[in-house]
Amino acid sequence: MDMIFIELQKDSDIPLYQQIYNQIKQDIIDGKFPVGMKLPSKRQLEEFLGVSQTTIEMAYDQLTAEGFIAAEPRKGYFVQAIEELAYVQPVKSETVAEIPIIKPIHYDFSPSSIDTENFPFIIWRKYARDIMDTTNAHLLLLGDPHGDIELRQEIARYLYHSRGVDCTPEQIIVGSGTEQLLPLIIRILGEWARYAIEDPGYLMTKHVFSEYYKKTISIAVDHEGLDVKALQRSDATIAYVTPSHQFPTGTVLSAARRTALLNWAASNPEFFIIEDDYDSEFRYRGRPIPSLQGMDKGENVIYLSTFTKSLMPSMRIAYMVLPPRLLDTYRQAFIPYSSSVPRIDQHILARFMADGQFSRHLNRMRKIYRRKMHTLTNLLKSYEPTISFSGDEAGMHVLLHVHTNRTEKILIDEALQSGIKVRGLDTYKVMPDQSPPSFLIGFGGLTEEDIKLAIPKLLDVWNIKKTAIPE
Repeated sequence: MDMIFIELQKDSDIPLYQQIYNQIKQDIIDGKFPVGMKLPSKRQLEEFLGVSQTTIEMAYDQLTAEGFIAAEPRKGYFVQAIEELAYVQPVKSETVAEIPIIKPIHYDFSPSSIDTENFPFIIWRKYARDIMDTTNAHLLLLGDPHGDIELRQEIARYLYHSRGVDCTPEQIIVGSGTEQLLPLIIRILGEWARYAIEDPGYLMTKHVFSEYYKKTISIAVDHEGLDVKALQRSDATIAYVTPSHQFPTGTVLSAARRTALLNWAASNPEFFIIEDDYDSEFRYRGRPIPSLQGMDKGENVIYLSTFTKSLMPSMRIAYMVLPPRLLDTYRQAFIPYSSSVPRIDQHILARFMADGQFSRHLNRMRKIYRRKMHTLTNLLKSYEPTISFSGDEAGMHVLLHVHTNRTEKILIDEALQSGIKVRGLDTYKVMPDQSPPSFLIGFGGLTEEDIKLAIPKLLDVWNIKKTAIPE
């Protein structure tokens, strides 16, 4: 250890050496200094604390005599194992809970996991190297608060061709995640906004609104998506929706409800739709679903998306498209702020997109995820009708419904005992109901072989037998 901070009370009746001794001893007992850790030398600690070397020697000698530390010739002082000292009772903090024994997880059906084996590391590394090798000293400075124009131009081009989003680069704000952009939206929409959220829905969204003391109204989701009639009956002024692939149900907002939702937003200048285009890149059946923003003619849709699923969660790049009438409000509120995304990452991604590598990567991953989805659903079909599933048209998870009298919690616990982790739908509901237990079965982070092994094991744990031979 380079140094130990000890707050000495020089006007205290307790000698300085004893104060040093007391703190080091207590830190060893509390486990703050691990066994084998090297303490600073006497000269180092003397200079750092501004005391005499004799004071340090007396403290170290006492610690050595009691067995808390040991001196090794020409090496220094090292912390000893206090379990061997019968007279020492390590102090347990009453506020720290006992650490539970965690069983190893062999298969995790997380809906947020992605396929990491097929990421284009070589190509990405080339762009990173090119950015760093070229004279780009300006990237060390703060850039545009909205995000660098090179990236915003590529995002605008991509959104128009892939999602039908009609916008200019000036309307795009780049941020480090949906949870970072949402507070900005909350601020520009005003103090009196009332937010309708999907139920079940994305937990982080409700958490952000709650943190900012915003009223939320839960609107049910059924097989056609958000219940727009219930929205119309509410006093909400803002509707937060995931229309292209609703999270967590996987439902696609029907054409009739899309029109009704846009008409609702157009009925009042204070009404807006926040469109979170979750999982929109990965659709496996039918034509691509157009974005609400592209259908909107009244500048009533705020569009949100990220590169979390399409590239990697760790990159932390998201973006929003503001209607032109909200841009001035945004500029007035946030012009002193700087972008929360490193400029080097922005430029790597911009070049990756400009050269067509992003589109190639999406096409390749779409095929890989389609194969995984096919493997998963074929396996599940062989257990029907004891189970059923939905949400398999797009995205990277399906919703598995288990027709049983057992509760969701019991099934989750049984799976965990066998080394399998699943997430129950009730977790995402504001108002849980009496529907059959349902689970999000994510396949993005699993190989096809994992899926073939994990699904039979999971259903066997739940005592669900095959009713047919899989294709």
